[in-house]
Amino acid sequence: MSAPLSSQDLFARLAELGIETRTVEHPPLFTVEDSQALRGDIPGGHTKNLFLKDKKGNLFLVVVEEEARVDLKSLHGPLGAASRLSFGSAELLEEVLGVKPGAVTAFGPVNDTQGRVTVVLDAELMAHAEINCHPLVNTATTTIRSDDLLRFLRATGHEPRVMAVPRRSEAADEA
Repeated sequence: MSAPLSSQDLFARLAELGIETRTVEHPPLFTVEDSQALRGDIPGGHTKNLFLKDKKGNLFLVVVEEEARVDLKSLHGPLGAASRLSFGSAELLEEVLGVKPGAVTAFGPVNDTQGRVTVVLDAELMAHAEINCHPLVNTATTTIRSDDLLRFLRATGHEPRVMAVPRRSEAADEA
């Protein structure tokens, strides 16, 4: 397996595809709360990324808006997963997407040269003209047009599934 791409490799790949992006550097961000506090005012949709697996080892990268409360108990149904989903380990994340926890990103599939992960983009997130993702590290945020994100993912060999990712109800959160 080749070494994962660096942020600079990613930017070069985006440039080769003629995709324009803007990148803002900031302190390392590990949580949505960190992001909201430290990234500054960057317009567009901001992402939360879930690296999930089912019991048969099928892998999913689910990219939703940062505020989305995903219903993990029902997500396997619309995805056609073999079982309920659980989070993939840090080791599996690094092996497949070449990133560490805290840096999971919609750009990660660029490192999945074996096509092991299914990329799922939430329809609500994709309604934004621009989407913000970590460029393979959690010390920067890169803004990309939503249609260019689709084009980029297709260029990595991943046909993204854009769908309404099920949400947890507020009542379920209070139970």
